Amino acid sequence: MSIIVPKEVFPFFKKLQKNNNRDWFSEHKTEFKAIEAKVKVFYNAISDNLNKHDIIDKVKIFRIYRDVRFSKDKTPYKTHFGGSFHRKKPELRGGYYLHIQPNNESFLATGFWEPHKDDLLRIRKEFEMDDQDIREIITNKKFKSVWGELVGDEVKTAPKGFNKEHTAIDLIRKKQFIFTRKFTDKEVLSDGFLKEIDTSFKAIRPYFDYMSDVLTTNLNGESLL
Repeated sequence: MSIIVPKEVFPFFKKLQKNNNRDWFSEHKTEFKAIEAKVKVFYNAISDNLNKHDIIDKVKIFRIYRDVRFSKDKTPYKTHFGGSFHRKKPELRGGYYLHIQPNNESFLATGFWEPHKDDLLRIRKEFEMDDQDIREIITNKKFKSVWGELVGDEVKTAPKGFNKEHTAIDLIRKKQFIFTRKFTDKEVLSDGFLKEIDTSFKAIRPYFDYMSDVLTTNLNGESLL
């Protein structure tokens, strides 16, 4: 029997969107916990698949409770599931993420969301020195057919210490190095979604292998481990 995202997940979140308050959630918490248990099975199945071709040392499924301390939006509950899969550090870098949300807002994400400042500088220095290898990876037709374009926040001109006229400035000015892939509600609930996730995550490996090599060596290519 195939492992699938439970069909109840989207109707529940749609109802929560209209009733995002503690009284309603308290009345429906048993329903939520039953859905959550099934969703955790799905996330764990993703991890099991990843561990057949990668090394995942932690799976984190985020809680439904929102941190509203610094947010203008005071609704107490998230209306999605999110879960991340952490590769074994320090030798393996990058991470995987699955976001499940109704109204065709589900997506996969991979890459480097908030690189440590030392890692960010090392990546930028690598691109400054030689951007050929990374461009060959991210412009590969097969790679792009799955993951599209590299995205992420960036500085407006150039980071401090870098020439804004450098030929690789489009890469150097990035603060995040992320790829995303969107899915419809129908795709998320399909029997083949688990396999499609794994196929997508396999396709990112050339990028992860390159970035892991960069982040575990110095500019001379000498290992830092």
